[in-house]
Amino acid sequence: VQMVESGGGLAQPGGSLTLSCAVSGLTLSSYNMGWYRQAPGKGCELVASIRRDGGATHYTDSVKGRFTISRDDAKNTMYLQMDNLEFEDAAVYYCNARDGITADQAMCTYARAAGSQGTQVTVSS
Repeated sequence: VQMVESGGGLAQPGGSLTLSCAVSGLTLSSYNMGWYRQAPGKGCELVASIRRDGGATHYTDSVKGRFTISRDDAKNTMYLQMDNLEFEDAAVYYCNARDGITADQAMCTYARAAGSQGTQVTVSS
């Protein structure tokens, strides 16, 4: 299984970025999926999730109304549209399948151990 994150970069406060997570080795629509982030000196945070059955979504309070998680089953790719970016959104972002066993707080470490480098989001004026 391989998940490759891309789309990060430098944005100004109030700006937008779209992250992509290209998945191979598993069928995206068969798994609950999540976007996670980790800023320097901080723990891993589940930012947004999307369920396999019907695609219900959930967001952490700090990004509600600004971020949108989605997936394209035909491309086996998940996205995170980030609008109205804030300084606090700066972090390395990872995508992962939520297996119901691995704690969300461990997902960033889990992704790195699997070879993911994540994608860096920098917010600066």
